[in-house]
Amino acid sequence: MAESNFPLPEEIYCSLCMDTLRDPVTIPCGDIYCLECIKVYWDQFEHMGVYSCPQCHAKFTPRPVLRRNLPDVDQEPRRQLPELTPFPYMHRESFCDFCVGRRSKAVKSCLMCLAYYCETHVKPHYESSTFKRHKLVDETGHLDRKICPQHEKGLELFCRSDQMCICVLCTVREHRSHNITSAEEERIEKQKVLVVTQSEVQHIIQERMKELQDLKHNVDVLKSSAQRAQTESDKTFHEMLQAVERWKAEINQMIMANMQAAMSQAEGYVDRLEQEIQELQRRDAELRQILETEDNIHFLQNFPTLCVPPEAMVPKVLINPQFSFGEMSKTAAEMKEQLDDICKKELSKISKAVGETPIYILLPRNGDKQLKVPSRVDLQAPKTRTDFLRYSCKLSFDPNTVYKELVLLNGNQKVVRKKTVQFYPDHPDRFDGFSQVLCKEPLHGFRFYWEAEWSGEFSVGVAYKSISRKGKNSHSLLGYNEKSWSLLCSDSGYSAWHSKVDQDLPDAQRATRIGVYLDYAGNTVAFYTVSETMTLIYRFKAQFSEPLYAGFGVGSSVTLCQLKQNPTPH
Repeated sequence: MAESNFPLPEEIYCSLCMDTLRDPVTIPCGDIYCLECIKVYWDQFEHMGVYSCPQCHAKFTPRPVLRRNLPDVDQEPRRQLPELTPFPYMHRESFCDFCVGRRSKAVKSCLMCLAYYCETHVKPHYESSTFKRHKLVDETGHLDRKICPQHEKGLELFCRSDQMCICVLCTVREHRSHNITSAEEERIEKQKVLVVTQSEVQHIIQERMKELQDLKHNVDVLKSSAQRAQTESDKTFHEMLQAVERWKAEINQMIMANMQAAMSQAEGYVDRLEQEIQELQRRDAELRQILETEDNIHFLQNFPTLCVPPEAMVPKVLINPQFSFGEMSKTAAEMKEQLDDICKKELSKISKAVGETPIYILLPRNGDKQLKVPSRVDLQAPKTRTDFLRYSCKLSFDPNTVYKELVLLNGNQKVVRKKTVQFYPDHPDRFDGFSQVLCKEPLHGFRFYWEAEWSGEFSVGVAYKSISRKGKNSHSLLGYNEKSWSLLCSDSGYSAWHSKVDQDLPDAQRATRIGVYLDYAGNTVAFYTVSETMTLIYRFKAQFSEPLYAGFGVGSSVTLCQLKQNPTPH
């Protein structure tokens, strides 16, 4: 088969499907078609062993081997997505075979005449009895395909044995004794298959639309999360800058205070030294005067007083070598280096964790082996507590949901039930029938793990935000409706609840700390007694359709445990 050595121009179309060439192939006569189009076209002549070009009608024996044209690397566009199965018989525009000069667009074709007609030339088929046996159909193009290439008769029958359209003469020899039916009857049977296929396609469309909506929502959530993280980061670094300014002011104040103290002491020593020097100068003048006198008696009388050496009035003052203002500047430099080291270390740690954690997880669809989950760890179920801690998340109780008899403590990390009513403002999210509270953080998309300590009867689980908050009924009680899943814990044991259905669980050792593991993508939520090996209490299998929120039923008190977050390896 001939192969093109030149890039195909963009204006070349396949004459079979009248669409842009897909996987173009050049057959021996030089005409170019889509690989799938010419393959399907030649499949109809497989029984004859003679194959022709749809355009120039050149005949080939044996069937030419089809190979894709070599692409021009610089010009061929890169396909980002696999293409769907192409339809080789797409509609193409046809023109009237009876117009003279400029041909009008065809609106009908006659399966008897095997010709195209415009609105003007098709009128005789409606008005004359000569054409009453002719069958008009909407113009669909490709009339040449409706002619038997061997007998040049219209294709009216279908051979089920060979799965191809045939003419009446084909039943005499080539398809004699085959399972033959009319094209209309075969169309009815195959139409049933297409209706089922169409239903499946529509179902897939609905699923993809939902996935698209969820993906767009998750992208918006990611964007909001990024903006929130940036805002919190700006706030944190602003506070750090304020703290650095305070430290700077304190060190400057310390330097100034020490300098002022040193100056004050030095001024005292200077004054005393100046006084001593003045006294010594006075003594020197007296000695000079007595030495210069010629009165021997006067000299001898003053000698006893003047010959006594003067006593030091001020000790010798030296700067203590151990004291230095340079130590303060050195301390400031060390503080800077330590801060830089901490920032570099923490930034490197979080950068590695974020860089190695994929934002999106690609799950195989319909057994597709080419789409792989980014990491084996993402598909493995955690086993040890260290494994669970990879997915630990920080939660806090939502004050807008807390029941009127509950009190929040420790920065909304602990809730205690009181017998007195607390004066909370009215809020549509507040539970008013049961002693319950939800956390603020939405959980969706990946895996999450948290632990809670409890006393008194206690329930822990997850719920949609749309769970009812009003009234003392099953619609607002955790585990008693379609919108929540919960584990009830008491001194007598455990029971799992969802949609009013409870699962009595085997006797297990009572634990005051419960671990909850949510695999949103895997549609499971599980409860564990916390230990190094983690003992499973119960696991729900569900189909989550909304973000989930951690929820608690409080008998006496519940505390959210502070967990050390470990970066998830990917």
